[in-house]
Amino acid sequence: MRTVTVEKQPLRTGVLMPVRDLALAWGLIVVIAALAWLFTVGQARGMGIEPGTMGMALPLFLVLWLAMTAAMMLPSVAPVAVTWARAIGRRSSGAERVVRTTEFLGGYLLVWTAFGLLAYAGLALTGHLVERDPDAGKWIGAAAFALAGLYQLGPLKYVCLRHCRSPMAQLMRYAGYRPPLRDLRVGLHHGGYCLGCCWALMVVLVPLGVMNVAAMAGIAVVIFLEKLWRRGPLLARVAGVAFLVLAVLALFQSWLLPGLTPSDMM
Repeated sequence: MRTVTVEKQPLRTGVLMPVRDLALAWGLIVVIAALAWLFTVGQARGMGIEPGTMGMALPLFLVLWLAMTAAMMLPSVAPVAVTWARAIGRRSSGAERVVRTTEFLGGYLLVWTAFGLLAYAGLALTGHLVERDPDAGKWIGAAAFALAGLYQLGPLKYVCLRHCRSPMAQLMRYAGYRPPLRDLRVGLHHGGYCLGCCWALMVVLVPLGVMNVAAMAGIAVVIFLEKLWRRGPLLARVAGVAFLVLAVLALFQSWLLPGLTPSDMM
């Protein structure tokens, strides 16, 4: 007796997942980013802007760093996450799709959490130097702005930015990854490119203040426009030149360095 196989009705051409599930993927990312901003702003209001780690132990710092990273980065990574969710949409149920999207975001944030370890060490060092010699702040600030500016204008920045702006080729490659932890690996890989694209922008928070909400919001806007605006590469160059100008001004204008000015001198 011949067995008849009934195939699932395919979606129409150009649609890889139902609109309802697509909205669910977008909604998940928006909710996570919004909660991260609420948590970050709430913590920043009670901490102020001071040099170094502001007395935070490493575990607490990583929690705040993860929340800050989610708040600043998720809006710009949302299209990639949703595109990946669409790519797996025809092979996963609705609940599984949410889990896999969350796994992707987890891998992405894991990369930035690892970078947070380096950030903590750098902040501890700069805080110690400023505590010993307050005048060292202007040199540290100038170096941070100059480093960010030079990287923004360098070739590695544009290799990573090109990937973040046009990830479809990599997403096709990711489709060949096998379980388990396939989506985690995709998040780690894309997170590495995103780190290469944006780490220098995060360095600017050293002179401006790690918990400076205005600075975080401004950098988040720059990251978002660099990745999604059609003139994003031009904006990256403009930001690079602006940082180099700030590197010079920081040697003469201490108000540009709230994150490197002791609280008793502000």
